[in-house]
Amino acid sequence: MILDGAVLRWSDYPWPDPFLCRINALMGSVVAEAGVNPADQRWGFWPLLPLYPYGKRATHVEELIPGQVWSFEQLQGVYYVAVPIRLTVVKVPGGLMLVNPLPPTAELLAGLRALEAEHGPVCTIVLPTASGLEHKLPLGPLARAFPKAEVWVCPGQWSFPVQLPLSWLGVPAARTKILLTDGVPHPEICQWISLGPLDLGVGRFQEISCLHQPSGALLITDALVGIHATPPAIFDRDPTPLLFHARDRGDQPLTDSPEARRRGWARLVLFASYLRPHCLRVPPIAELLRHAFRPGLRSWKAHFGVYPFDWQTGWRDDAAALMGEETAKLQVAPVLERLVLPRAQQAINAWLQQLESKSDLRWLIPAHYSAPLAFSAQQASALRSELQQKNWAPNEGNWTFLSGIDQRLLELGFVPENPLKKTDLSKDQSFD
Repeated sequence: MILDGAVLRWSDYPWPDPFLCRINALMGSVVAEAGVNPADQRWGFWPLLPLYPYGKRATHVEELIPGQVWSFEQLQGVYYVAVPIRLTVVKVPGGLMLVNPLPPTAELLAGLRALEAEHGPVCTIVLPTASGLEHKLPLGPLARAFPKAEVWVCPGQWSFPVQLPLSWLGVPAARTKILLTDGVPHPEICQWISLGPLDLGVGRFQEISCLHQPSGALLITDALVGIHATPPAIFDRDPTPLLFHARDRGDQPLTDSPEARRRGWARLVLFASYLRPHCLRVPPIAELLRHAFRPGLRSWKAHFGVYPFDWQTGWRDDAAALMGEETAKLQVAPVLERLVLPRAQQAINAWLQQLESKSDLRWLIPAHYSAPLAFSAQQASALRSELQQKNWAPNEGNWTFLSGIDQRLLELGFVPENPLKKTDLSKDQSFD
């Protein structure tokens, strides 16, 4: 396998090939929806963060590193622009640790119970980010599902527009601790490395990654992503988002094929990366309605034929620049680079520099897109050099829309000119 020019051999590591050892779902996800009760996928709190697929959250389970690390994936997005979001499970002394919470549907809990039966109870739940609402909202329900588990959260938790105590979000105060402030969980096998804190104006950005030494896996949230050109396996459960965006007009049917899935996935990646890529034209209302409400498309699933997108020449090349064919392409997500870290490249450089000293680092497991990604101290160093040489947080091309948002927020005083200034740790959210 080749990643960033470095040749990696599975024989170099003491573990079997995780890609060959993956399990396809503990509950039967090999066949789309096979044997799954729709009630087991229900998520009743979805109105608090009304993102697709709303109240129905299918879960895809994979073993990433045999006997050590597992992935529980769901979809999350807006208007069928859906990408995987991951809860990572790692084996720790005494049982299991959950990192980056997800909605605890009955299907997800069944998978976790199956792991508990073999590896011991869930003893730790970690929210390693200060600003990830999609991870924060499920924390309370997930903690209640495992009443004996210790809960750890990143410092500086915040909510907007109203600053709510964590207890109001259902997080159990009696068994919750603050990462770094109160120590860290499982220090005998885990190293915890902070990215940030950075001042975002309304709150802070901070992400605390975990190096799980038995597996050599670095567990992160949003700091880096790896994107493969092949659609993630969770879309086998329901490829509708891919097929919806694979079309060129609203009157075209949602036709399933490998090519349609890849084309739809490439466009989803462009949407998720840039919000409004420069090769995307939004047609006028009259043109949009001309292709809508045709026979065969009069359903919610097809959005009644309403398809407000017109992809211009060049979108394939733009998508290819974000994805890898042989291996997932490792990168800082454009949204993070341009909206969170536009004036804070130094922060991610410093974080990567810390990783360069971790000789036991072997894998990277983000909360989004592909996992696991081969990732060593040498690759962390190479990535840092690459980021230092690139044009960081540009303003033109695909970046224009993101740049416009950032500049407007900066003009209005909602975000600081210097997010690297010392953040007041005394303002951490309490449980009062």
